[in-house]
Amino acid sequence: MQWFMLTVVGKDKPAIVAHIASALFEGDCELGEASMLRLGGNFTIMLMVKHDGNEKSLQDLIGTETQSLGLQAHIDKIDGALHHHVEPDVRITVHGADRAGIVAKVTGALVEAGLNILSLESDVGGTEEQPIYIMSIEGRANEGIASLESALSTLTGQGVEAHLRPVEAVFA
Repeated sequence: MQWFMLTVVGKDKPAIVAHIASALFEGDCELGEASMLRLGGNFTIMLMVKHDGNEKSLQDLIGTETQSLGLQAHIDKIDGALHHHVEPDVRITVHGADRAGIVAKVTGALVEAGLNILSLESDVGGTEEQPIYIMSIEGRANEGIASLESALSTLTGQGVEAHLRPVEAVFA
C-alpha cells in the first residue's frame, strides 16, 4: 500500500467529512493524519490516505462523493509515516491592524529568531472600516524562548500585539 495526500476543497456544507471518510473506508483505505477547516465559507481537508492503487484509482473511489458535493480533489503520492508528529513547545497569538505584509513580517521575524512553525491559523476580525488581523501560531523554539520574545518585542513597536506562552507536552 502507498501513502497519498488527499486535498479536498469546496463550499462548506454538512456531512463532507462523513461522505469522504465513508467512501475511503468502503475502498479499504487506511487514514492517517488529517487537517480540516473552514475558511471564508469554504471547507478544506488535507488527509493522509493509504491506498492499494494509484492516484487515479483513489480519485475514482471518492469521485461520486466529490462530484455530488461540488468539491475539487487533488491527490499526490507522498512518503508518509505515522507517529512522526513534532510537538509544539510555544503558542503565539498576534493581532494588529490588518495591512499588507503582516503575515510575511511576523513569520519572517519569528523564523529568523529560531521558530519552526508547525501550525498557523489566521482570521480577520474588527469591522470592514477597521479590520484586525489575528494569528495563532504553534511551533518549536529552536533558539529558545528569549530569542522569540525579543523578535516579538520588535514587532510590538510596529503596531502588532503579541503574546507567547510555553506549551507543556504531556505524554502518557
